[in-house]
This record gives sequence, structure tokens and C-alpha cells, in this order.
Amino acid sequence: MEMTTDTGKQLDWEYAEAAFPYTMEEKQTDGTRWLLLKGKEPQLYKHLIVGVNTGTLEAVRSVPHIQIVVPDGATHGDTAKANEFSRFLARSFQGELHLFNGRVMYFYPRKP
Repeated sequence: MEMTTDTGKQLDWEYAEAAFPYTMEEKQTDGTRWLLLKGKEPQLYKHLIVGVNTGTLEAVRSVPHIQIVVPDGATHGDTAKANEFSRFLARSFQGELHLFNGRVMYFYPRKP
């Protein structure tokens, strides 16, 4: 949010509102903490769910991951923002991104 606010200042435009049209609420269910992103404009954006967890990969090592869920009833805008946000996170953490359509994008150097 800070990055989009700074970009907006440079452009002299309220870019942060367009780039991240959600409010954040921290929730907890059965000891698991997650974020509920609620849309500021319900006709365009309803909600997204973001969680951080550690799962196992091939029963060898634990792999931390960020999961973004687009719940039932979400709009096309929510899906587009979830894709955009997940790409941003994958680039920032130089990780592997599994998109909603099943494709995989790699943002880390894969050469040995």
C-alpha cells in the first residue's frame, strides 16, 4: 500500500485507491491466522482471503507458502486483483507461482 501511495504522489493521482481497493481485517480460525481483504466498492470488488502456511513437499522438506483464495461470489475484478497481487508477491519473494488456471510461473533463477 505504501508503494502505491508513493507512486500516486509521483503521478499526482490517487493511485493507491485504484491499485489496492481493499481494506484489511486480520482473522483467526482454529489457530490459523489469515487476512480478509474487503472491497471498498462492493459492486467492483467483494473480498479475497490471504493466508500464510507451511506445507510439506514430497514429504522431504517443509515449504512456506502464501495462499490467495477467491471465494464464491467474488467478482471478475477480485480475480484480476488476486492474479496481479500474487504476481507481485512472487516477484518480490522470487518464488514459484501457481495460478488459478493451473499454470506455473517461476520468478527465481533456476539455473544451477
